Amino acid sequence: MKPVTPSMSDKAPLAEQPFLSHLVELRDRLIRMVLAILVIFLGLFPFGNDIYIFIADPLMAVLPEGTRMIATQVASPFLTPFKLALVAAVFVAMPYILHQFWGFVAPGLYQHEQRLALPLLVSSILLFYLGAAFAYAVVFPLVFAFLTSVAPEGVAVMTDITHYLDFVLTLFFAFGIAFEVPIATIVLVLAGATTPQKLASKRPFVIVGAFIIGMLLTPPDIISQTLLALPMWLLFELGLLPPCVSHGPAQSGVTTAGRVQTATTSATPAASAR
Repeated sequence: MKPVTPSMSDKAPLAEQPFLSHLVELRDRLIRMVLAILVIFLGLFPFGNDIYIFIADPLMAVLPEGTRMIATQVASPFLTPFKLALVAAVFVAMPYILHQFWGFVAPGLYQHEQRLALPLLVSSILLFYLGAAFAYAVVFPLVFAFLTSVAPEGVAVMTDITHYLDFVLTLFFAFGIAFEVPIATIVLVLAGATTPQKLASKRPFVIVGAFIIGMLLTPPDIISQTLLALPMWLLFELGLLPPCVSHGPAQSGVTTAGRVQTATTSATPAASAR
């Protein structure tokens, strides 16, 4: 009697099990992220109007006397604070969201890659928050003071609450991303895609690109464009400092050489056997 040989269909579930386990873990982590955002949102929603007043304070402080913000749509008084509370919940939950993302990705990284990636992940969170804080504390007062002062005579500045929220969220996002420039610079160097010397030689193009990005992401006024372009340039220079990138190319080269050497060593016995 011949032994029973498992068919391909019997082997398929075993081959797919690791992939399925990764999908299950990804699903569980996504559910945790959504639940975290939902819990924070439920805690912030009752204070949606207070949060909006805080966000609108830079504009309210420079509005001409006798004017105020308005709601031009029927549902705006409810939907605008609702949207703001939801965005604020995502903003507050971002460290937990990135922690879940890190927990999913970290097991697939080498130990030296984990040592590099974790500080970069933490730094990127802090820099994004710093960019948003810079926009609120420095950019908003200057921009709104300028925009309200150039209104034609006889025109009452009465900003719609929904349009204002969309405007400030765009600036928050733009400055948060702009403050990630050092992280992008360090990652490019550590990955071996370029060197600090090559990036430094492209400095004129970086400065022009920073002002172009500032022109595209900010209102059409020179103040907000400059306030976005200058930090991007300075943060680019920060990313080129020796303490930030001194280990990048060397470690990358050693790692690559080590992997090539390992591959060559492992391939030699096979060649001898042939």
